[in-house]
Amino acid sequence: MIRDYQAIQKSWFPKGKQRQIPTYGKHQGVKLIGTLNYETGEIFCVEEEKYDAEVFLRFLEKVIAHYPNGKIVMILDNARIHHAKLIQPFLKLHQNRLQLVFLPPYSPQLNLIEGLWKWLKDSVIHNVFFSSTSQIKLAVREFIRCQSEDTQGIIDRLCVRF
Repeated sequence: MIRDYQAIQKSWFPKGKQRQIPTYGKHQGVKLIGTLNYETGEIFCVEEEKYDAEVFLRFLEKVIAHYPNGKIVMILDNARIHHAKLIQPFLKLHQNRLQLVFLPPYSPQLNLIEGLWKWLKDSVIHNVFFSSTSQIKLAVREFIRCQSEDTQGIIDRLCVRF
């Protein structure tokens, strides 16, 4: 979730000249749902206004369409929507192509996409004031676009090789 209220992170400033980041406090934002292809470094990402089982089902449909060949293994946390009854028929229909693997609780460090979200927030969101969610969206899209041009850089930074 990328919110319109700003995240203040560690920062350097001259003594007595603390940086102030304004905020509107509307608590609006954009939810990102994405995949990170471990082998190629490709990012596939969509923006949503909310995140529920219907949105997750639409995302799974997009993933199947985006990767038309081969088996897809998705690493997920144990959020309720990832287990929702609504998505079960879809999973059954695509059981030969799509496999969901659920991480243990409190282990986001095991999910590569979480590293991308942290990188995004550190690079784009933290200590920056955006006057609207549309500005946030533009900055996020630009970050994803730039990183997508350097897939080897993504692999080197986020994908641990064994």
